[in-house]
Amino acid sequence: MSNRNPEVDTWLANYANPQRALVAKIRDFVMDVSPELSEAVKWQAPTFIYKGNIASFFPRAKKNVTLMFHQGASIDDPFGLLEGDGDVARVARFIDDADFEAKKPALEAVILRWIRDHA
Repeated sequence: MSNRNPEVDTWLANYANPQRALVAKIRDFVMDVSPELSEAVKWQAPTFIYKGNIASFFPRAKKNVTLMFHQGASIDDPFGLLEGDGDVARVARFIDDADFEAKKPALEAVILRWIRDHA
């Protein structure tokens, strides 16, 4: 049984953005981190979910892929992936395929920490 949502497949198929391929790679990677994750289209963008909203893509970004972690300030981030200094949210940015490859361990760690903290 797949944890992929056909609604997100449709969203990606219609996503007219130069970063579409990278968004799809990041989506696949995140959804493979744990079968407990789910996804939906919320706020007009794919959103990753596990006992609450974890992160949503910022669909208007064209120079990079931006993934906004809704409660990012509360997630243990030993690799320093998450950027920002607000009280609640943080973002992860991926410039290109090479940048994403370099940041995969950090992204996986952040997702797993969210799951661990909300189990």
